Amino acid sequence: RPRGAGMSALLLVFSDLDGSLLDHHSYSFQAALPAVEALRERGIPLILCSSKTRAEIEPLRRQLGNRDPFIVENGAAVFLPAGSLQRIPPDCRPEGDGWVREFAPPRQRWLLELARLKAEYGAQFTHFEVMGVEGVVAATGLQPEAATRALQRDYSEPVLWQGDDAGREAFAAALSTAGATVLQGGRFLSVAGDCDKGAALRWLRNCYQREDPARDVHDLAIGDSANDSAMLESARHALVIRSPVHGFPPLQRQENTRYSEEFGPAGWARGVLEWLQHLDPYSQE
Repeated sequence: RPRGAGMSALLLVFSDLDGSLLDHHSYSFQAALPAVEALRERGIPLILCSSKTRAEIEPLRRQLGNRDPFIVENGAAVFLPAGSLQRIPPDCRPEGDGWVREFAPPRQRWLLELARLKAEYGAQFTHFEVMGVEGVVAATGLQPEAATRALQRDYSEPVLWQGDDAGREAFAAALSTAGATVLQGGRFLSVAGDCDKGAALRWLRNCYQREDPARDVHDLAIGDSANDSAMLESARHALVIRSPVHGFPPLQRQENTRYSEEFGPAGWARGVLEWLQHLDPYSQE
């Protein structure tokens, strides 16, 4: 592993939000700010990669002063704000003041599928479209304004499973047969197309690599849940964040993999600063 890689390599950070950059209970990112600032000072893109919607991620990006690309709804789409890349890939379409690369069909497809499954599974599940703002507030603890943003979905639908494990397996299998990818997040099952955070990471990393083919890419993926596994497996380096509510997600990889001791943003900050120090031991923290 090259020492001093930070001097010449292209560095990228891909980060999950809930339970990673954001505290699992309070949704605060305060403890991570020293490391966020260290990335900004070095010009290293911080690419937010979440099950959250565009409507949820954009206010957070404003709070962080983040102008980098971001990945929504578990890899369903990558948004490229104006100026974030020098060259826009041909498989993107204009969206707002930037571009988007979509990897999944629209949400409506899954709403129709869930309506069909209601006949068989009845009261064993509910989902965002049915729950509405009040239901989402009750299930997540989000403020009503945040719950409203969470309901503005483009590609996926969170499902709250209320039956037993065997029923959940059969339900997930039925959705898979219909073409859905079903991922277990911290609280919800995410129902979406054939996409994941790992595929979105690899696509975006290639975009950066094409801009500067001579430079070596060192990317760091950060996550805490099973729905982060594909992303954690795809990056050159992985930082797995300790969760107060579940164990570390199982990973195949062992090399270049760190497990945080602290929860959420405190573990995030220490892990990022240690990664920077590892790649460029001469850098000043």
